[in-house]
Amino acid sequence: MPPVKDESIRETNCLEIINIVEKSPGKSTLVDVRACNKPAAKVWFRGVRSSKFRHVYGVPFKRERCYDNIKITRNAHDSNFCAVNPKFVAIVTEVAGGGAFLVLPLDNTGRLDFNASRVTGHKGPVLDIKWNPFNDNIIASCSDDCTVKLWHIPDGGLSMHLTDWLVELHGHKRRVAYIEWHPTAENILLSAGFDYLIFVWDVGKGEAVKVIDCHTDVIYCMSFNRDGSLLATTSKDKKLRVIEPRRGIVLSEGPCHLGTKASKCTFLGSQGKVLTTGFSRYSDRQYAVWDQHDLDKPLVCETIDSSSGVVFPYYDYDTNMVYLAGKGDGNIRYYEVVDEAPYVHFLNQFLSGNPQRGLGFMPKRGVSTAACEVFRFYKLHTSRGLCEPISMIVPRKSDCFQEDLYPDTAAPLPALSAKDWLSGMNTPPLLISMKTGVTITTHKPRTSNNAPAQQPQDANNRKKFAFLSRETTPDYRPLGTWQPSDNHANENEQVDVQVNEKSQKTSANQNTKFHQLQRMFGKQTGDAEPVPLYKQINQGDVFSTEHELRLAFNRQGEELRIVKRQLQNSQQRVRELEQLVAALQARLQRDGS
Repeated sequence: MPPVKDESIRETNCLEIINIVEKSPGKSTLVDVRACNKPAAKVWFRGVRSSKFRHVYGVPFKRERCYDNIKITRNAHDSNFCAVNPKFVAIVTEVAGGGAFLVLPLDNTGRLDFNASRVTGHKGPVLDIKWNPFNDNIIASCSDDCTVKLWHIPDGGLSMHLTDWLVELHGHKRRVAYIEWHPTAENILLSAGFDYLIFVWDVGKGEAVKVIDCHTDVIYCMSFNRDGSLLATTSKDKKLRVIEPRRGIVLSEGPCHLGTKASKCTFLGSQGKVLTTGFSRYSDRQYAVWDQHDLDKPLVCETIDSSSGVVFPYYDYDTNMVYLAGKGDGNIRYYEVVDEAPYVHFLNQFLSGNPQRGLGFMPKRGVSTAACEVFRFYKLHTSRGLCEPISMIVPRKSDCFQEDLYPDTAAPLPALSAKDWLSGMNTPPLLISMKTGVTITTHKPRTSNNAPAQQPQDANNRKKFAFLSRETTPDYRPLGTWQPSDNHANENEQVDVQVNEKSQKTSANQNTKFHQLQRMFGKQTGDAEPVPLYKQINQGDVFSTEHELRLAFNRQGEELRIVKRQLQNSQQRVRELEQLVAALQARLQRDGS
């Protein structure tokens, strides 16, 4: 029977049934005309999409370019435990008592010294660390000791354990779980604690400017939008909230993932969308996309897999790609974000047999444009103390700068001051060109008069080393019998006489009893032993740098090792002579008998 051509008849006669007789006799098939209608909505396209990021692949660095022999923390807290910027990589380490994290220059790769210098000022385990986006030498850390601290790292890295902080922030009554810097305003830092509170800090003044008290349970994650005007949070009460941080008002709130484990969130650029990762009621891992103005129902909710590790989302504003990496997994999935449904398109995944304990990521201004690198992770291995960089690369044959891969990115300069942002101003971040502006230098930290003085520890160290490097001059003069007089003029004359006498004694200290004994029992000039350190250093010498003092210390250590070796040789020689004497005595006894 020929098909019906009139669409109006097909739509109006919905209950009409047509018998289609097949070629085999005695059989027929009933076809419902309603199944032939056109779909009311457009079906999602699930084929191969055309995208310049379709073939992005991950490349782990070679072993010599990794950071080895690091005692990575084994804390079960859901944090990255790693923070990276174009100068340094910071890793939370395992310590017995207190809290510490390691800070290494990016080029300090290879096997790490066991006694490497660390930041050791916290009294409890460090739970989260974040670099200041506008100053590559300032890092913030939060800890189990209920404090948030800011540290200044010198350009060359740490030369000794750092215990002097720049600013210490007190306010939380329980341990501080997460911290987050404002993306555009200077000196604005947010901290979330296990007391269900979020503090908005002005670190330039060292005080809290706002306390957000709208959560009824433990906070799992915080995320700013592009200009820092909104804050998205997830909580143990299984709710997603979008908050205006300056007033502490919840603009929208809705049920998030129904699983009992932690959920994470991130804003998807300036599209007004929020992406969350979490667990379903049946412990399947999911991701969902939400409209920030309506959180009653997700726009999209998809199942990832059935693993048990918490999934962390990492969004790249420049490429509109989002990376999903699970804690305890070895793979990293990456997707492309678009404006139409389904909003997130799966691209590919990086596979690895080594699970990760945490992941840090490099800001876009620190990636290599010559290698077409669009993202870089720093992976902390769970089974060994290794931090392994992983580059996400777009395959391109040309070595020229790729304009389409590297639009202008966020600059390390604030667009607003803390005062302007607190007054209600919103401004997108300042942008720099990846082709010409990646070498921009960061400015020095600025604080108000109310904040603690930001004196680098190197200045204090130089004063200590200058004092310790002065040679002590002994004074063997007998105690005087001078008695004060009622005449002030005579007192001053006697004091002057004593000061002059002491100065003469000090200048002529070569004739003191101490140096006479030293010359009497010291080594002669013909001996081949190395010159002691106190003879190499002139009286009154002051070391200008710590490096010079370390060189002197190393020379003295070498002298001690030589003396110990000579002492061991002499003891061995004495034992051999004693054995020889004993053998001779035994021989004489045998001959006499």
